[in-house]
Amino acid sequence: MEETLWYVAHTRPRCEKKLADFCKREGYAMTLPLYKSVKKYRGKVVTFHKPLFPGYLFLQLQIPQRQKVYQSDYVANLLDVPDQKEFAQQLEDILRSLELDVEVRLAPTIGPGTKVLIKSGPLRGMEGWVENRSGPTVVLLRLDFIGQAAAVKVDASQLEPV
Repeated sequence: MEETLWYVAHTRPRCEKKLADFCKREGYAMTLPLYKSVKKYRGKVVTFHKPLFPGYLFLQLQIPQRQKVYQSDYVANLLDVPDQKEFAQQLEDILRSLELDVEVRLAPTIGPGTKVLIKSGPLRGMEGWVENRSGPTVVLLRLDFIGQAAAVKVDASQLEPV
């Protein structure tokens, strides 16, 4: 059996969910991190599930499957991931944070900061970078390959410099 590798699909505008549906139909392993967005409209509360990383879908494919993904018409570019292990670990940390009851938001730019290990709480064991220290500390769970990050709020007492 051929090796399965991570790829990052840079999608056409607002085509993340369409590409995810295409991949499901084709039986391709894919990951589309979504976060909840709650809006109030004239007394109604509506919950949306929006892509955490707009314009990106993460795929696990065998090399011959790449061409079919390109043919879906939802992909602008399919990027090779050079460090498979690091990418998988970073993505797993972000997905775990989305499953837990913590606030997660997109942090599109990765700024300089102190690398930290979260030593307690639901995110224990994850590594991130401190974004700011006003109020609860904002820690970035980075996905270095696409230069983006998910920001989570963590109490400073739960952090330890790495």
